[in-house]
Amino acid sequence: MSSEKNKVWTAGMVVIGDEILSGRTHDKNIAQVASWLQVQGIRLMEARVVSDDMAAIGDAVKAMMAAHDYVFTTGGIGPTHDDITVDAVAAALGVPVIVHPEARAILERYYADKSGGLTEARLRMARTPEGSELIPNRMSGAPGIRHGNLFLMAGVPHITAQMLDGLTGQLEGGAPLISETVGCWTAESEVADILREVEKNHEDCQIGSYPFFREGQTGANFVIRSTSREVLDSAMHTLCEALAETGRDFTPGGI
Repeated sequence: MSSEKNKVWTAGMVVIGDEILSGRTHDKNIAQVASWLQVQGIRLMEARVVSDDMAAIGDAVKAMMAAHDYVFTTGGIGPTHDDITVDAVAAALGVPVIVHPEARAILERYYADKSGGLTEARLRMARTPEGSELIPNRMSGAPGIRHGNLFLMAGVPHITAQMLDGLTGQLEGGAPLISETVGCWTAESEVADILREVEKNHEDCQIGSYPFFREGQTGANFVIRSTSREVLDSAMHTLCEALAETGRDFTPGGI
């Protein structure tokens, strides 16, 4: 853990793929990376979706690296011609692309008993920016790539999950963000002042409001987040008390 007790560790994410932008594939990686980072004490602060384009990928990665402690990319590290993430990132970092010897050995073992063996196309998955380390992948053999605090991961969500599992506990972070939820049958605009005051009076606390319409009624779930259990409990108590004073029905845990 960081010696800088109050430091908020942040991450940016670049989701790569024309299939995401076209709507053909629905991204699931932002949610799972964000959830995983939260447990590591790191906050995902922004995510961008970019096309399979060298310049777009490189520009997004450089911008994220300048703004955050960690950067994650998903997509574009497979065996086909349009998997250009490694090339784009290497160009952005100003380093050459190499065939990582350890990655090659992993793929040789993985494809030893599979039809065709380690083809040139499959060998593309051993390419990394020079100076990289590997992220283990028990699912499909092809590893992810770590270059300092930049992490290149698969676009397939269940493979990304395996790579995240391999990184668990490996990143420096702060206190994990914890949360509580209060659900209320009210229009969020009617309690906006209450939410603002509760957040204002509780340092290290954020309140998100998420409206919904169900059973012919308008309601909202208010999610309180903090790194401090004491602050979180106090904010939760204050919000519930304030809602009760207005005569509104509310449900701890959410609706």
